[in-house]
Amino acid sequence: MSAVDIALKAILKLEPEGFQILEAIEKQTRKFEYLPVEVVSNLTEIHIQTTEHHLQELQKQKLLTYQSEPYEGYKLTMGAHDILALKALVDKNVIEKFGKSLGVGKESDVYDALTPDGTQVAVKIHRLGRTSFRDVKRKRGYTTQHLYTPDWHKRSALAAKREYIALRLLEPHDIAAPKPLARNRHILVMSMIEGAELYRYSTIADPGAVLEEILDNMRLAYQDAKVIHADLSPYNVILQPDQHILIIDWPQYIRPDHPNAEALLKRDVRNVLGFFEYSGKPDLEKALTFVKA
Repeated sequence: MSAVDIALKAILKLEPEGFQILEAIEKQTRKFEYLPVEVVSNLTEIHIQTTEHHLQELQKQKLLTYQSEPYEGYKLTMGAHDILALKALVDKNVIEKFGKSLGVGKESDVYDALTPDGTQVAVKIHRLGRTSFRDVKRKRGYTTQHLYTPDWHKRSALAAKREYIALRLLEPHDIAAPKPLARNRHILVMSMIEGAELYRYSTIADPGAVLEEILDNMRLAYQDAKVIHADLSPYNVILQPDQHILIIDWPQYIRPDHPNAEALLKRDVRNVLGFFEYSGKPDLEKALTFVKA
């Protein structure tokens, strides 16, 4: 059972005291890897015997892990982090019903959901903990600048925050990217994503038009929003049912004044061009000049 499945199974039957205990443990993660039972009781002002009962129930629901040595304590699971973020989004009337999986990647899970007014949206759950610390540090350096331990949840929350900021920067310029709706902890809610990544297509009806649209949007992002994707490839360009594109996965974005901006923009353009094979395709320097000019 996945972490989000655990969260969805528990969210409807979890008692208020259970949420209170999970929130108390979450707030103390900087001080304790495993929070002692007595501290949980003091923070929540719930009698210690009642606290112990709730902690055991939360462990049975796979929302907590337990250690007995060198001291007795409890730690949130990934499902617990999910349930806290999802409850916050439900309480704020951002989402009401959770749907099917839209995709599972190395660093995120994406699901569809419904808002209270019935609008279909995409819910992205950042999961940086599924890659190695070395790989995250290499590919997602922004998550290691101010965090000195491999706290995967904090890194995932930072990735979600950065992606939300990037989408907010892109939105006013009508760039082909999801529209940001809300964020809580490591979960980002955005407009619906339909279609499939470019790399999944063996043939494209009009590759020239698709490439032109990608370069046009890279140009708008660079010139108008002052944003460079910095990890663009056929894996994060969606070809929608109407044959228009959507560029996703923006947490690693940088600004044009970044020291590595030129190299990363060039890599983005190269990655995109490398997917397309047809006569008349611009060369790297010509495409790069178009994006920047």
